[in-house]
Amino acid sequence: MSELAVGLVGFGRWGRLIHRDLRVLGAAVHVAVPSPEGREAALAAGAAGVCADAGELPDLDGYVVAPPTVLHAAVLETLTPRGRPIFVEKPMTNDVAAAARLVEQAGDRIFVMDKWRYHPGVQELGRLARDRAFGRVLAIRSYRLGWGNAHKDVDAVWILLPHDLSIVLEMLGTLPAVRTAFAPDGAAPGSDLVCTLRDAGGPHVTCEISVSHPVNRRSVVVIGEEGSGQLGDSYDDAIVLAGRVGGQDVTEQTRVRPVGTQMPLAAELAAFLDHLQGGPPPRSSAAEGLAVVRAVDTARRLAGLA
Repeated sequence: MSELAVGLVGFGRWGRLIHRDLRVLGAAVHVAVPSPEGREAALAAGAAGVCADAGELPDLDGYVVAPPTVLHAAVLETLTPRGRPIFVEKPMTNDVAAAARLVEQAGDRIFVMDKWRYHPGVQELGRLARDRAFGRVLAIRSYRLGWGNAHKDVDAVWILLPHDLSIVLEMLGTLPAVRTAFAPDGAAPGSDLVCTLRDAGGPHVTCEISVSHPVNRRSVVVIGEEGSGQLGDSYDDAIVLAGRVGGQDVTEQTRVRPVGTQMPLAAELAAFLDHLQGGPPPRSSAAEGLAVVRAVDTARRLAGLA
């Protein structure tokens, strides 16, 4: 098959990494970025072509959308008439109405770049949870803590919480309803949030995000009736187990389970390119992206942020 040609909208900090991995994976990448400096940088990095606006991109095999969050919906609405698959950075948009409209218009062709669903540690915890290896899952707890928000267009809740909600999707196969959410009194709006999610009879899910912590923490814990498992941080190449897992007592020898070092960004982009060549769709459909947008919106409203 001839080389895939992909359009990339956005060439900021994350867009440059996407461009790098797409090229490593063998795709020709045409970049749309408004600034002359951005276009020069894209050409210097090996872009097959550059333009100032998504609407100026040529007709290509597919598109990756990675500008600031507030521009996602407009770019998607520009590209959906072309009838090609689109991979958009999370969240799909920060506008519930726009997300619903996009699902209705092109829900079978839009997919969300939830990279944590491609983390080998999250995937292994999800497999164990779905197989009931921990027994019935009682709780999932996620922590996404650090200092500062590099994104200027939306607050930290829109940037961080979608990651953890996508992890819950990977663990459970569905996203429970948001039940509670609160932000600390006196904190900068949108900088800190704790929310809980639960469906009747389902596990209790707690997500904590913050840009006020001096030390980064990116972890998730699955707690079951018989055992539990944890991914301790972003770059961990193993999960840690306790109790009974898969009907076997966890020992010192089996407590740490290696999961590999595959980088999630490269993995999700490889899945998208495979889809462009007739393979299965990547994780996180537009409908799932809409569910995440609605959940973030609900949490913000419960916490008095909207």
